[in-house]
Amino acid sequence: MASSSSSSLTISMVSPVSFLASCIIFMAASASNFYQDFDLTWGDGRANILNNGDLLTLSLDKSSGSGFQSKSQYLFGKIDMQLKLVPGNSAGTVTAYYLSSQGPTHDEIDFEFLGNLSGDPYILHTNVFGQGKGNREQQFYLWFDPTADFHTYSLLWNPQRIIFSVDGTPIREFKNSESIGVPFPKSQPMRIYSSLWNADDWATRGGLIKTDWTHAPFTASYRNFNANACIWSSGASSCTSQSPSENSEWLSQEMDSTSQERMKWVQKNYMIYNYCTDTKRFPQGLPTECANANQS
Repeated sequence: MASSSSSSLTISMVSPVSFLASCIIFMAASASNFYQDFDLTWGDGRANILNNGDLLTLSLDKSSGSGFQSKSQYLFGKIDMQLKLVPGNSAGTVTAYYLSSQGPTHDEIDFEFLGNLSGDPYILHTNVFGQGKGNREQQFYLWFDPTADFHTYSLLWNPQRIIFSVDGTPIREFKNSESIGVPFPKSQPMRIYSSLWNADDWATRGGLIKTDWTHAPFTASYRNFNANACIWSSGASSCTSQSPSENSEWLSQEMDSTSQERMKWVQKNYMIYNYCTDTKRFPQGLPTECANANQS
């Protein structure tokens, strides 16, 4: 195992919405297999599953990047993946790992890792789309070298909130603010997607630093996928109300004071952009949800 931790958030319980009141959850096997869980969708051989399904790699060269997607669609869940990012001079490259539905009013929950020159830090870019509307970016530096080892990147998505975590440490919470008119992803099943691609028109210092193809191929690696989630298939959820489940705590999970303090520490020391403080970008007023002090 890598030195990184995949421990869960410290939690306390709140009442879930009635729709999911007594769910039993289909759990992906903890010893997941990339052959079983994912399809390699593009890249003409640049995406590969190795080690009998335990490892997946994406590569990028001057001709093409590559990507994969989950076989299953999910409607709420706690999803973990360990990634080791492109090492060295990764300027211009983007490694994207996200949940998304399809169509003009799609929902989406994003991790994007923006490459940089050797020795300069990666930027972790996060965003949330509801009903096709995004523009909810928060960006962070990481407190470790994400290219030296595998680290666990987690999304907890339930009807009340979305929590982004790194090695078990929460970095961002996006709460359900539908009561004040803010769309929240809750009705569109989403697949997991990941891709490695060239975005040197914007990814590094606003596009000033271009991809150095002499370092190609660029490679990112994935392992230890786990989804404790409701799988959506043929118009129905794998979550049922037949009996309670000890594995359904994430459906009503929220951060306690300890986890909130950990998130505040990350945001104080490592956050480099927050849309909720960008008054120049939103001269007519910050987005509605930003008035919520807990909408981190």
